[in-house]
Amino acid sequence: MPDFGFSLSKSSSVSLDSLDLGLYGELERLEPGVKTCMACGSCSAACTASVWSGMSVRKLILNLQRGKDVEKMLGSCMLCGKCSMVCPRGINTRHLILSLCRIYKKQ
Repeated sequence: MPDFGFSLSKSSSVSLDSLDLGLYGELERLEPGVKTCMACGSCSAACTASVWSGMSVRKLILNLQRGKDVEKMLGSCMLCGKCSMVCPRGINTRHLILSLCRIYKKQ
């Protein structure tokens, strides 16, 4: 096989069949607005805590959808509500964060 100066790498796709979406499903039941998030990043831009801690409701939702643990990120939220004010979809992000905290306390 000729060498063209590059090589093919393994696919970086995520297998949705192997993810544990239990936490996301429970959050979706408590806060149905989470389904409307379009990951625009408005919440991240308005977040006071994101500058120092990397907290972002957008990252939180995306990580939950990917089956990752987000408990550590929840502790960085100051519940100021700025993200709720700028969300173009009107997601109640404070309720979303508090619901997630309750879910983690049950476990």
